Amino acid sequence: MGASFNVDPSELNRARFFDILMQDSAPPPLQSFPSAPLTDAALKPQPAVLRQSGGAARRLPEGFALHFVQEGEYSDDNGTADIDISGSEFDFVRSIRVFNVTYARQRETRDDCSRMANVRMGSYGTQGDFYWRNSSVGALPEAHTGMERFGENCPGIWHRSVFVEWRDYQGNYGFEQVNY
Repeated sequence: MGASFNVDPSELNRARFFDILMQDSAPPPLQSFPSAPLTDAALKPQPAVLRQSGGAARRLPEGFALHFVQEGEYSDDNGTADIDISGSEFDFVRSIRVFNVTYARQRETRDDCSRMANVRMGSYGTQGDFYWRNSSVGALPEAHTGMERFGENCPGIWHRSVFVEWRDYQGNYGFEQVNY
């Protein structure tokens, strides 16, 4: 989207401390598992703590997450998901559409109305593959705001946004718009 973000200098130390704690020479962090039956008293929020040693925590095997995905039944030899999502129960994935209005401008010139717009729509294919294609202002969903008068009597409009719409597994409509 052509945006940038300046990190707060005080935030830089957190990442540095984490890197120091996770150095190769240090033992890997421990994972805690509940040992008591779940009761109302056991459901009280507990502080999250990184423990290097002690307690009843057990170590996760080295490279656990990587092996889980690479060698498990969740991926193929190419490292891509090995799950068939072509069925109707996954229609909610294919319902997701992303509209990127890179720019839309309308203004009156000396003897005419100048209109320009660059709109792209992204969507998911049968197996969850995402792709972009060129679109138009007219294809923007009704819930999208900021372009309502585009094409009318030439009011001045300058608009940029990302709009995401979807239908959940029950068919309920949802959307989110970010103007930038």
